[in-house]
Amino acid sequence: MVDVHCHLFPGIDDGPQMLDAAIALARHAVAGGIGTSIVTPHIVPRRYENTLSGIREAAARFRAELAARQIPLAIGYAAEVRIGPEVMALAEEETLPLLGSAEGYGIVLLEFPDSHVLPGSDKLAAWLLGRNIRPMIAHPERNKEIMRDVDAIAPFVQIGCWLQLTAGSLTGVFGPRCRERSRQLLERGWVHLLASDAHDTPARMPELEPGRAAAAEIVGEEESWRLVRERPAAIAATNPGFAEAA
Repeated sequence: MVDVHCHLFPGIDDGPQMLDAAIALARHAVAGGIGTSIVTPHIVPRRYENTLSGIREAAARFRAELAARQIPLAIGYAAEVRIGPEVMALAEEETLPLLGSAEGYGIVLLEFPDSHVLPGSDKLAAWLLGRNIRPMIAHPERNKEIMRDVDAIAPFVQIGCWLQLTAGSLTGVFGPRCRERSRQLLERGWVHLLASDAHDTPARMPELEPGRAAAAEIVGEEESWRLVRERPAAIAATNPGFAEAA
C-alpha cells in the first residue's frame, strides 16, 4: 500500500521528535503492509516554517537512516500546506511541495484549520486549479464545520478538488461524528484516497489496512484497494523524491 500523507521526519513538525521514534513508525508502517510513504511535514506560517529545500534534505537524511537499518520503506516527500494566501506565493515561486502529478495537474495536499473552512478558500482552490495545480483536501471529515454539515465541502468537490480521508476516521479513532462523515463522503463517491496522517502517538500510527477494510464495507473490495494502492501509487510514481533516490 502507498501512504501519501504522514509525518515521519524527526524534529520537523508535530510528528516524532526523535530519530528512534521516527524509525519505530517506519517499522510499523512496513509491518502493516505499507511499502511507500510520501512524508508530508506541515507548512503553517509562524508555526512550522518548513520549506521545499529543507524538506528535501530531511528526506535524504531519513532515507539514509532507513537504508542503514535495512527497513524496506520507500520514502518520497511533499508537505501538508495550511490553506492561506501564502500558498499563492509558493505556487508562483514554484516552491510549493507537490505530492506528484496526475491527469495533467500537480497535486498539492491542502489543510483547512480544524475549526472551520476559511472564507475564500474555494477561490484559492480555483486559482490553483487554473494553474494546473489540483488541491487534495486533507482529512475534511475532521474539520468541525464539515462535521456539522457535510455539504460544506461540496463546492470544493464541484470545482475539481480531490479529498483524502484519514484511514483512522473510518475505524472511529476520531469519534462517531467523524466516522459518520467519512462514511457519507465515501457513499457520495467524493473520496479519492485514504492516508494515515501518522504522528507520533498510539492513536496516530502509520496504518491503512484497518481503514481500507472499513471502506470495503461501504464501497466494496475493489474500490477500497484503489483508495490505498492504485490511486496513491499513480501520484507517488511522479513524486520527485523517488527520482532523487534512484
